[in-house]
Amino acid sequence: MPISSPLRSTDVLADLGPLEQLRAGRLGRRLPQLLVGLWLYGTAMAMFVRSGLGLDPWDVFHAGLQHLLGWSFGTVVIVVGFLVLLLWIPLRQWPGLGTIANAVVIGLATDATLSLLPAATSWPVAWVLLVGGLVVNGLAGALYIGSQLGPGPRDGLMTGIARRTGWSLRLVRTGLELSVLAIGWLLGGAVGIGTVVYALAIGPLVQFFLPFVAVRLDPPADGH
Repeated sequence: MPISSPLRSTDVLADLGPLEQLRAGRLGRRLPQLLVGLWLYGTAMAMFVRSGLGLDPWDVFHAGLQHLLGWSFGTVVIVVGFLVLLLWIPLRQWPGLGTIANAVVIGLATDATLSLLPAATSWPVAWVLLVGGLVVNGLAGALYIGSQLGPGPRDGLMTGIARRTGWSLRLVRTGLELSVLAIGWLLGGAVGIGTVVYALAIGPLVQFFLPFVAVRLDPPADGH
């Protein structure tokens, strides 16, 4: 049943390991929600690309690698996702089903949408793509986070580093995103007003949508 009123994300998200995520039940809703969220996330990424107004930091990095390697944007997203997962090993983190799906589905959805969606040819169309992409991205992020089947590779890297070092999540996220933004920009990735708008808007959007779509999970049994 959908959540009918806004709640804090901490009220509905559980701290579960990979096996616990699968054993927590309600997979008949959680798995489709995960896949829909990931597909919409890739769709939103393609909308940002076609807007021509700038990308979020990780996608600036992806776009820079695309210029360097000549691969499709989605292929770069998939390869980087799996390379980031290798960095989980020294952090002693285990990916969930949602983590693996994240590494694959978003890239496929991005390439599929890019093949259908033309680039913006005017400022009004560019802003429609940017703002629409932000809303879709915020909903998509809430859907896949709310399925509670594991973080994406990049988010898991952030939380893993924070846990192992004791640094704050804000510090780790800022450091990672500034690093990939700088590298991507040097490689030719698109930085613009959309990069700033994304940074300011995406957090509040995900926080707004999450309580409405997060799947409540039953607390584990005591086992006594």
